[in-house]
Amino acid sequence: MNEQLIEALLAFIAQDGCSDAEFDAMALRLFAHQHANNVAYRRFCQLRGATPRTVKSWREVPAVPISAFKEVTLSCVPADSAERVFMTSGTTRGDVKGRHYHPTIAVWNASFTGNFARRFMRGTQRLPMAILFPDEQAMPNSSLAHYLAMAVQHFGADDSGWYVSPQGMDVDGVIAWLQRAQQRGTPCALLGASYSFVHLLDAFAARGLRFALPAGSRILDTGGYKGHSRELPLEAFYAGLASAFGVPRERCINMYGMTELSTQLYDDGNARVPSVKTGPHWLRSRLVDPLTGREVPRGERGVLVHCDLASFNSVTSILTEDVGVAQGQGFLLLGRAEGAQAKGCSLAVEEFLQATRA
Repeated sequence: MNEQLIEALLAFIAQDGCSDAEFDAMALRLFAHQHANNVAYRRFCQLRGATPRTVKSWREVPAVPISAFKEVTLSCVPADSAERVFMTSGTTRGDVKGRHYHPTIAVWNASFTGNFARRFMRGTQRLPMAILFPDEQAMPNSSLAHYLAMAVQHFGADDSGWYVSPQGMDVDGVIAWLQRAQQRGTPCALLGASYSFVHLLDAFAARGLRFALPAGSRILDTGGYKGHSRELPLEAFYAGLASAFGVPRERCINMYGMTELSTQLYDDGNARVPSVKTGPHWLRSRLVDPLTGREVPRGERGVLVHCDLASFNSVTSILTEDVGVAQGQGFLLLGRAEGAQAKGCSLAVEEFLQATRA
């Protein structure tokens, strides 16, 4: 493990922003490290003719298709030496899970902490938190379980707790927690997967319940349903949250993240949907045509590529299967790739696998 590189990256994350030149310099340093030490990635780069001598910008760093994490080991260190291994849920291909190896969890944690403080806490030091997702003991390889554990550890106040286990949701426990929150009259927060909130909305509707949480309360949902509940259109989902909990939609925040990244992106509330997602200074996104890999003109739909400098051990640049369109300093998330865009993503995966298995 390159200790000097990690120290430099931690210092970079701790900065208050960065210039384009500073981002490029760190991106190219990490690319050289990954090209030298990540065997599967180096083979892919060789097929593309991309080397530390030819790549001049973060935009030129070859992006690995996200599905590749399920097929090959993407790591600069031996996989069995990783401090933490986060795995995907495996919903798209049964038991085949993508793996993201972290030689030290310190970088991931640093990426989480300041970003969460700015984007969700917004100056509040601590809040009582109800977590609507299993804990790390139940899901030790879940990046979301770790994310929520970090939220409680660093930002949770007394009366924070988990209300979902492998056996299901403790609806009565959540209701009692919400009643205490109303009685206290001080702000609180609910955090969890979107499908957990749908289960709560259905349970409240069946019982004729509605809450009015204290001013300053907020909600964080992590998107995605993965077949765990009925799916709601964004407008209905956020209208339902505002009505059921008495939390303004401006304080209903969506976190956009994935196991294959080491950084999360957020919106600034969902008064209007879809909302603009943005990341911190150590992550940049672009929109491409997956068939050609070229960036699409601003205003056109493309598939998202994220360059996440916190992913120092795997690959910084990944080609997702998410469609978006640029807006402001970020993008609108429009859904999963379909049709020609989905075919382009599949072809990109085939290209990667041919390169790594040659």
